[in-house]
This record gives sequence, structure tokens and C-alpha cells, in this order.
Amino acid sequence: EKSTDDLKLRQLMLSMGEAVRTIAYKVRTASCNATACINSFGDEQLAVDLLADKILFETLKFSGVCELACSEEVPEPLPMGGEGFSVAFDPLDGSSIVDTNFSVGTIFGVWPGGKLTGITGRDQAAAAMGVYGPRTVYCLALKDTPGCHEFLLQDDGKFVHVKETTNISEGKMFSPGNLRATFDNPEYAKLVNYWIDNQYTLRYTGGMVPDVFQIIVKEKGVFSNVISPTTKAKLRLLFEVAPLALLVEKAGGASSCDGKCVSGLDVEVEQHDQRTQICYGSVGEVKRFEETLYGKSERFAEVTENVSA
Repeated sequence: EKSTDDLKLRQLMLSMGEAVRTIAYKVRTASCNATACINSFGDEQLAVDLLADKILFETLKFSGVCELACSEEVPEPLPMGGEGFSVAFDPLDGSSIVDTNFSVGTIFGVWPGGKLTGITGRDQAAAAMGVYGPRTVYCLALKDTPGCHEFLLQDDGKFVHVKETTNISEGKMFSPGNLRATFDNPEYAKLVNYWIDNQYTLRYTGGMVPDVFQIIVKEKGVFSNVISPTTKAKLRLLFEVAPLALLVEKAGGASSCDGKCVSGLDVEVEQHDQRTQICYGSVGEVKRFEETLYGKSERFAEVTENVSA
């Protein structure tokens, strides 16, 4: 709250924090069977990802500072009746693993003004993720404020600031998403084999939020999600990739997006449902990713990796 003088942005981020708190309760109390996890929303029974979607849209309408919003569930922007910002969000990333009791989360990016195409991640005023696990965490970054900030939900319903991350160092921890792409992407197979041969620790849940959040919390590691001729891109630039890129880079890490050896913050959003491949991690690991998959990493040519356990 003390980190920005923009009252509208402050209002938006506080409102979204309230939504994170509500969604955390709904996820924690959802009833699951082999096909779905459901909870109540007024008189309705909804799958938890759709319920989270409704909570976030209602929160943004009530905030008074949101012009447009869209989500993975509703990719075409809807008017929110306010002024100041537009928001894109993934309401419940990892919803398919809620029943396993793995951590899942919400991702959102905040852009100034009233459009959600013709923009880049670098235009974001803020980005955040809610992490719903043994702890409920609201992790956010503001464009004009240093660091990535972690707020922990307390028993009394209040969030307390517990950590600021400004540096992601080199360390042997990897999260290889879309591993099936190694079947017909030999460069990705080479990279995964490098991690294995060099005794990296595998930490992968299948939920993008916890798998990226751990890089910020542990201050080391790498996450990748790579395509191949038979496995197409699934991750959405607007709803997932760009917001998480801001969080990781404000924490002191790096990202590589779209096979172009550029930051996830520098790829233009041309369509709301635009999909891409991505790597997040320490600068050294992102350099290794680019060199192995694309043969060069001009952005990080001067970086020397010094990886420890």
C-alpha cells in the first residue's frame, strides 16, 4: 500500500488481494470427485475455476478503477465500468490438479488505459499471482517499485508483507514443463539431459504458479515450457506469460519468450488468446536455455554461469 502513489492502482491491487483471499477459501472448501471440484457461488454450484472467474470479474467491477477485463475463460474483454486500468487474468491456473491438493494459483496483469491488444508485458503497471497451498500468498510486483513482494494471509484474514525478492542467483533446480516435447525437439531433450547429467534437483508439480513461484521464493532455478512439431504452445501470453515475466524479472531473474531470444515482456500481444513458449529463471539459466535451443544468447553474452547446488 505504501509502494505506489497511484491511488487507483493501489485500489485495484487491494481489491484483487481481497479476491485472492476469497478464492483461497473457495478452493480450500471445494468438493472434488474424479472429474471436477465444485463449490457454491450464491445459489449456484460451480467448478472452482469458473467460480474464481466470477469472483474476479465481480471484484474488478466493484473496484471502480477497471475499464476492461478478460480471462482465460472469457478471452474477449468485457467493460467493467471503471476508469484507469485493464486487467487480464487466469482465474485458477492448475485447476486440473486441485483434487490432488497440489498448490494452484491465480495470475493477473494490469495495464494502464483501455486496451488489451497492441500492448506488451513491459507496459504493465503491475502483475501478481495468488498461490493457494498450505500457505496462501499474494505475490506482486509494481512497474515503478523495486523487487517482487510476498504477502502472507494470516488467520485473521489480513495479508502481511513477509518477503521482498530482488535477486535470483544460480542454482541447480529445474521444472521442465511439456516434457513430451523432448520426443521430437532434440534441442529441448539436450537441455533436459544437461540438467539431469549435472544433478539438478527436479521440482515440478504441473502447476505453473507454484513452479514459477518457487524460483522467486528459493531465489534460484529454471522453469521451461517448450513446443515441438507435435506439441503446440498452450501458455497464453496475455493471461499467464507476460504477468509472470514481470514478477520474475522484478525479482531479479530473466525470461525468454516465443523462440525469439527476447524477454516475455517484449512480445506484442496481437490476440487475446495468443500462445507461446517460455523460460523463466536466473539469468545464467535463461542464457543456457537460449544457447541450447537457439544456438545463441546475444542478450546475455557477457554472463558467466556459476551454478551451485
